[in-house]
Amino acid sequence: MPEKAFKIFVVEDDEWYNRLLVHTLSLNPDYEIQSFTTGRDCLANLYQEPDVITLDYRLPDTKGLEVLKQIKEINEDIQIILISEQVDIDVVVALLKLGAYDYIVKSRDIKERLLNTVNNIRQESKLRKEIVNLRQEVRKKYTDQNTIIGNSAATHKVYDLIEKATRTNITVTITGETGTGKELVAKAIHYNSNRSDKPFIAVNVAAIPKELIESELFGHEKGAFTGASFRRIGKFEEANGGTLFLDEMAEMDISLQAKLLRALQEKEIIRIGSNTPVKFDCRIIIATNKDLQEEIKKGNFRQDLYYRLYGLPIELPPLRDRGNDVVILAKYFINVFCKENKMTIKTLSSDASSRLLSYSFPGNIRELKSVIELAVTLADKEEITSDHILLGRGQDLLDDLFSRDLSLREYDLLIVKKYLGKYDNNIKLVSEKLDIGVATIYRMLKENHKQ
Repeated sequence: MPEKAFKIFVVEDDEWYNRLLVHTLSLNPDYEIQSFTTGRDCLANLYQEPDVITLDYRLPDTKGLEVLKQIKEINEDIQIILISEQVDIDVVVALLKLGAYDYIVKSRDIKERLLNTVNNIRQESKLRKEIVNLRQEVRKKYTDQNTIIGNSAATHKVYDLIEKATRTNITVTITGETGTGKELVAKAIHYNSNRSDKPFIAVNVAAIPKELIESELFGHEKGAFTGASFRRIGKFEEANGGTLFLDEMAEMDISLQAKLLRALQEKEIIRIGSNTPVKFDCRIIIATNKDLQEEIKKGNFRQDLYYRLYGLPIELPPLRDRGNDVVILAKYFINVFCKENKMTIKTLSSDASSRLLSYSFPGNIRELKSVIELAVTLADKEEITSDHILLGRGQDLLDDLFSRDLSLREYDLLIVKKYLGKYDNNIKLVSEKLDIGVATIYRMLKENHKQ
């Protein structure tokens, strides 16, 4: 389809200047120009949905200020350029606050300024349309049936809860083992809700150092601390109007939890280095692979914050409890991988399916995806057999590992790297799993980097 004409209204009662503006704008053949001499005629034709209106500040029937207000009430997407014979700073500021795009003083040399301003508006309009289209595509991608694939009773229960979550702005708590798809569920909720055209902002709490997480969430002012060379907008402000997804919520430091609780209760944040509250409106979705009630008992999580956040609970089942969903997901991953790599779509043999169904998948969906991608790569023919499904090769891996002539320090480093890969480079979690200090892990990685 041909691109829609870029429509401009010229509203100017001076006949000579009206012709000048129309002639100037008509130099671009892509612009469709209509001219009016009164505010009343302009307002009566707004049904034509112009993209831009150049508006004389002093019209015979009313002031441009009043016309501006009425235009914005009818269609706030129309961009308005005010044109006046004189400069009154107070008037200019008032007009810009009401939504005027620019204020240009009348002169015989208006041509270049006007064309540049209209061109900027047109480019910004294209960008806005592209963003809308991209968000619509993302929304299609994250419809619940496309995201949470499967046909088991456990999966249908998740579908039902996602559908309930999209009806309101209730806070959602998503729980489940690592690799079960918690962020995908959060996106499915957001992109099927009434906030789908607004931002989805994800924050992995565990991946951000303790001393930086407050600035990441709430932002900071210039000079608030050493290294703060500019004002930074936090994730709460970035997510305004949309959804803020706090992943691995149980890892948040207890000292920050009180500030988070206050922000959620007051619906406002205060940037570091400021005393001015900033209001926000965003939906909160949290995720964790830990039992928050157990964390409360251990003193790691505030009970009042738990009750403020809990909302609608969605527990994602591990893959081992989803029956034939394993095979359904496997076939889905085969199709996706083959299409991405321009390969003939391969099939899954019955013995390969049986092998998948007999395995517990401790790494859940993430592990299944890796297993399938490797299987597709290994299969020379169009069918994937059980020989291509490499699962739980623990003893083989150990035999191979100990056949290598390594020092104890090198073995230690291999173990640390293995755990970092398994837990998404979450150093704090790895230190807990291996019962070693965070500083020890950093030192080992630093020493390895120097070698």
